[in-house]
Amino acid sequence: MIDICRINQLYEMKKLRSQDWFGKTGKDGFIYRAWMKNQGIPDDEFRGKPVIGICNTWSEFTPCNAHFRELAESVKKGVLEAGGFPVEFPVMSLGETLIKPTAMLFRNLMSMDVEESIRANPMDGVVLLAGCDKTTPATVMGACSVDLPSIVVSGGPMLTGHYRGKPIATSDIWRYKDAVRAGEMQQEEFRSVEECMCRSQGHCAVMGTASTMACMVESLGLSLPSNAAIPAADSRRKVMAQLSGRQIVEMVKNDRKLSDVLTREAFENAIIVNAAIGGSTNFVVHLMAIAGRIGIDLSLDDFDKLGSQIPLLANLQPSGDHFMEDFYYAGGLPVIIKALGEKLHNVITVNGHNLVDNCTDAECFNADVISPTLQDAFQQASGIAVVYGNLAENGAIIKPSAATAELMTHKGKAVVFEDIEDYHARINLEDLEVDETCVLVLKNVGPKGYPGMPEVGNMGIPPKLLRAGVKDMIRISDGRMSGTAFGTVFLHVSPESAVGGNLALVQDGDMIEVDVPNRKLNLLVSEEELAERRKSWSAPDLGYHRGYVNLYIKTVEQSDQGADLDFLKGKSGSTVTRDSH
Repeated sequence: MIDICRINQLYEMKKLRSQDWFGKTGKDGFIYRAWMKNQGIPDDEFRGKPVIGICNTWSEFTPCNAHFRELAESVKKGVLEAGGFPVEFPVMSLGETLIKPTAMLFRNLMSMDVEESIRANPMDGVVLLAGCDKTTPATVMGACSVDLPSIVVSGGPMLTGHYRGKPIATSDIWRYKDAVRAGEMQQEEFRSVEECMCRSQGHCAVMGTASTMACMVESLGLSLPSNAAIPAADSRRKVMAQLSGRQIVEMVKNDRKLSDVLTREAFENAIIVNAAIGGSTNFVVHLMAIAGRIGIDLSLDDFDKLGSQIPLLANLQPSGDHFMEDFYYAGGLPVIIKALGEKLHNVITVNGHNLVDNCTDAECFNADVISPTLQDAFQQASGIAVVYGNLAENGAIIKPSAATAELMTHKGKAVVFEDIEDYHARINLEDLEVDETCVLVLKNVGPKGYPGMPEVGNMGIPPKLLRAGVKDMIRISDGRMSGTAFGTVFLHVSPESAVGGNLALVQDGDMIEVDVPNRKLNLLVSEEELAERRKSWSAPDLGYHRGYVNLYIKTVEQSDQGADLDFLKGKSGSTVTRDSH
């Protein structure tokens, strides 16, 4: 139990950051306290209690996070129980399913909102409520740049959908879409599935990006054990929120900041755990951005070196068969961490205990969902593979657990789409010159080129090939793909085509060779020919000449560096240097 008397004694010895506001005398202190009191707050709340900010990414435009107002109330209970003063505040929210042109365009903007909201306001610690894909990395990135005691509470996955007696979730959308394009499902039936898919609050019910991000923060040590997998509709999600509210007060007492938890070893743990769960490829670009904010040297090669030979211990869609709800009932992420054992660093987490020690009592309740041992893994090598070559001089990535083994070594002719509009205009044409041996190439969907690096890398297979029974083919782009998607898809090609990477020079009929075992991705065109083609290449004018998008295009880094804005690297700390009163 948390000793509130002991906490108060420690607060008396250590001046709280919030007392720079609420502890002041004279006009300034009067203003700070008086206007807060119009909400019915008693005076003793301002007398040295730790102020805990609750950073809420609730929005009805972010359906995955639409239950967060209720979740915030549970956090407040925990903060109050531990002797803290909870204050909830809103930040920009990013709804993956609705926002255009892509939520990724605004991840960095949201992180700026989070950073400045935390720094500018009188809080001693912060609870980050996050769920939908980009809301987790954005809140963590922003909090890292301030570096106060911080803890993450995830929103949890939705309950598994059911359609005609079959469990379904987001990964099935891609299958149903292809069935419609192949003429195997009618639009009326396709629409009827909608009512069966998202049957509760929460984010995607598979190991997509949202679930991967929840696992990421737990494996980094930024959340309490078991946070990642509790379904949003399960009452234990509220319990987790309340316990996290208690814990953040304890963290303020001990001055346990993000920089104390986010060590190089913590990032290595996250890479290893992500491999073991078959996590989203988006994990790479988000973890890189977080590392850049907290000041950890992380490279693309680390993901391959540390994770590519880790066994797959979670049998979850899209790499496997089951769903996040099943994952929680089977024991959740602590079972994975326990199974990985000595492969992980036993480093400090937000609760003051070490990561592996937190999971020593974890039990597996369903070996069809989670392998409790490395020897019984569902695949012996998983994770992210990083490939290089003249088509990806700074690297590209592929998720082998979601790919077709036979296509991991392949040579085929390029079928090139210059941009996403060209792809949509031609992919369904019956006279498109393509067969199952070809390689689909999509340009200008990288960080600058789209802009925002959308999840379009898993291009749909041409309908005439679907009707012929083709289920997968090689696809290459400088964009991303949804964590719920699957296929033999090479992503995040760097440098991207919009800045003159060799991807920009690929033409229809060029031979492309992929060799994942040897980590190669090459365009079989001579350097002399590429040099000649480059003479006629020019950077696209995307038509954005004002506002945030213009700033983004000018300052966003490449995907192999995390696609953050270059001036946001590092942190400014929690000190406010000017006083307005």
